[in-house]
Amino acid sequence: MRILVRSKIHNATVTEANLAYIGSITIDEELVERAGLWPGEKVLVVSNTTGERLETYVIVGPRGSGTITMNGAAAHLIKAGEQVIIMAFEISAEPVETTFILVDENNKFVRYL
Repeated sequence: MRILVRSKIHNATVTEANLAYIGSITIDEELVERAGLWPGEKVLVVSNTTGERLETYVIVGPRGSGTITMNGAAAHLIKAGEQVIIMAFEISAEPVETTFILVDENNKFVRYL
């Protein structure tokens, strides 16, 4: 068995860091669907800005909003304005089908990678 990257949102910009919220990352519903993520799914978030890495889970935000919000303790590590990569993984004995998407500076879908 291997752990393989299955989904990725590349070059997203964090729009908000909300310390008052109880954990997770809020992601625009359109991006969640395009990347093949599920609500509650564990993701790895990597800051291209600082190199910080953390694991959390997905909360679906308003469709078309461009929302990428770091919530709770994660907001101490990754701040608004940072560029991030959001990845989900799958455990499999075989190669997995991947869905990688690229977004622009407003977190709007650009293309599949």
